[in-house]
Amino acid sequence: MEKHILYLSYDGMTDPLGQSQVLPYIIGLTKAGYNFHLVSFEKPERFIENRKTIEAICREHNIDWHPLKYTKRPPLFSTVWDVIKMKKIAKNLHREHGFSLVHCRSYISALIGLNFKRNYKVPFLFDMRGFWADERVDGGLWNLKNPIYNLVYQYFKRKEIQFFKNSEHVISLTSNGKNEILSWNGLEGLGEKISVIPCCVDTEKFNPETIDKANQDHLRGQLNIGSKQYVLGYVGSIGTWYMLDEMLLFFKRNCINKRNPIFLFVTKEEPSSIFSKAKKIGLDEKLIRVASAMHHEVPLYMSLFTASIFFILPAYSKKASSPTKQGELMSMGVPLICNDGVGDTADLVLKYNSGCVVPSEEINQFMIEEEFVFDSNKTKEGAKEYFGLDFGLNTFIGVYNKIIAR
Repeated sequence: MEKHILYLSYDGMTDPLGQSQVLPYIIGLTKAGYNFHLVSFEKPERFIENRKTIEAICREHNIDWHPLKYTKRPPLFSTVWDVIKMKKIAKNLHREHGFSLVHCRSYISALIGLNFKRNYKVPFLFDMRGFWADERVDGGLWNLKNPIYNLVYQYFKRKEIQFFKNSEHVISLTSNGKNEILSWNGLEGLGEKISVIPCCVDTEKFNPETIDKANQDHLRGQLNIGSKQYVLGYVGSIGTWYMLDEMLLFFKRNCINKRNPIFLFVTKEEPSSIFSKAKKIGLDEKLIRVASAMHHEVPLYMSLFTASIFFILPAYSKKASSPTKQGELMSMGVPLICNDGVGDTADLVLKYNSGCVVPSEEINQFMIEEEFVFDSNKTKEGAKEYFGLDFGLNTFIGVYNKIIAR
């Protein structure tokens, strides 16, 4: 009997997140014998740019992809409209295929999963991805002083409990997040129902041994970075959660006396936003490089890093967050400099001797007085053990089999 799975994602497959955190798992699960029908919401500019690439991947692996247009405005009402679109296509696909399971990535998708459980008796997997409603508040997107946002927040906090209680299984990105859920009133007994799968990394792609030296030298030339210069590297978006001011100040305090130091940002953000912040703190912009890279190019850029840094706002919602960049950097054997209070990040850095953990309360004063403990081989092994795609995939296969066997 064929096992048809409906995978619902409010993230787009043409976004880097979809390509690194969704498609690798679906491809692996397809090889395990599951038939996937994927519904995702695509941002128009990314869809135009990457549509053919994703279509080719889906064709190759027999993934039935149904991309929908992501609606951005007006706030709240646009999301309601997207939920209506998601529900309609999900119902139509269920009539055609008869799903054994609905895999719901995050809270918006879980609204449909809950509906399917109640109306069609189809089990759903709540792949929560973090405390979504609290992230909106902590990130300043929902001001609870606004009665409308307060109402929406309370609605999703009620739904959150329903997702935990009515789903067949829950995936948390972190042990810290799981422990927080189990501390909530009425959810203490759900321990067996929650599995931890962090943001995965393809350790074959993020492998320093596969880096071509000629390509590396060419990139150094493009960026005007010498082979013996000290390079502090940052990868990813900037703003909301990522503490740009604090990272720039850290570089100024701790790296300025290194050998010809460079702070290299690999990001799609506007370079002027970084240079203007650097200027405000008296940091010479000649010490900064800003480059944009496609996801498959990121390992090459990381290979230039002497060390890496990411400071993330240690808000309540971040207990459940797993930075994708951590696994990628560890897989590349790059030393990490990060702050505590974010998911399992600090525990993993200490466990695998992967770098330096900065206490969040000391982030604006912290000085590295001596070389921190770093074990490159242990760090790379830690990436395979904890962030490796195989670990997550095997956990998902076990969860899928258990749910469908019921």
